Amino acid sequence: MQPLVSIVTPSYKQATFLEAAIKSVLDQKYSNLEYLIADGKSTDGSVDIIKKYADQLTWWVSETDKGQADAINKGLKRAKGEIIAWLNSDDLYLPGAFSTVVKYFQEHPQVGLVFGDLLALDEHGEQINTLKYADYSLQDLMAFRIIGQPAVFFRKEVLQQVGYLDLSYQYLLDHQLWIRMAGVTKIQHIPQFLAAARYHAGAKNVAAAEKFGEEAYRIVDWMGTFEKTKEIFPTIKRKVKAGACLIDGRYLLDGGKGWAAFKAYARSICYYPATGFREFHRMLFALTAALKLVRVENVVERRRKMNTIKTKLSGKK
Repeated sequence: MQPLVSIVTPSYKQATFLEAAIKSVLDQKYSNLEYLIADGKSTDGSVDIIKKYADQLTWWVSETDKGQADAINKGLKRAKGEIIAWLNSDDLYLPGAFSTVVKYFQEHPQVGLVFGDLLALDEHGEQINTLKYADYSLQDLMAFRIIGQPAVFFRKEVLQQVGYLDLSYQYLLDHQLWIRMAGVTKIQHIPQFLAAARYHAGAKNVAAAEKFGEEAYRIVDWMGTFEKTKEIFPTIKRKVKAGACLIDGRYLLDGGKGWAAFKAYARSICYYPATGFREFHRMLFALTAALKLVRVENVVERRRKMNTIKTKLSGKK
């Protein structure tokens, strides 16, 4: 018999995208599935969409919560599956994702968390980029090698071992959890596209860009005291700090804050040049915007077009 897979969707005022997210779960045609939705008392029609699929859901609720982490935790605490994941209400699973993940877990019992590659979509569902990862270790995660949350799946036993999402994090809540999991289990990259993340004006990475850096720096401090990372931390401290600055710069630039992004990238290079120079082209974009040689919006739009061209070219290989 196939193992039970539990999927949790946190939802809050994403009626525009919610139905597509729900259908991407149900259309997997995976026979042993439980699907749980925790809505934050949306008033935009989301509840009507959820009710439309209620007979295919294991559990759902629409009530006030304390934010995304709280909503996800509500579902995680009810999840009974051997394999668990969450899908935000504006993201999608790609066909065959569950079968691929289940097969991998069955063939690799020592692995407790897997992550695949990710497609980036705009608000219209058009592909604008591809995000490919590699075999990252705990030290890589500590240095802020970010993996695409929608393409992450983990075993329930690992979740039980490390605990649920920390409610004090609202932006890098997933990354902090992955670090905790990587401290107790083997994590593995599956070189296959499993999900798609949607980038739009209402997404947190655009609407609250500066908050990601703030939480990255908080995670740096936390890693210095966390039992699974505190011994490693001093040996890679500068690389870790450089990674946090890189994340700060990345999100600030996406949020249109050119000068602040440039300063964050510069700090990254000062801490650990090999890390900072990974995104040197983005640093130049940030500097260009900071000097007002072009409008920030034009820089962001140019990057988007470049990503689109890159995506189209890669699709021809």
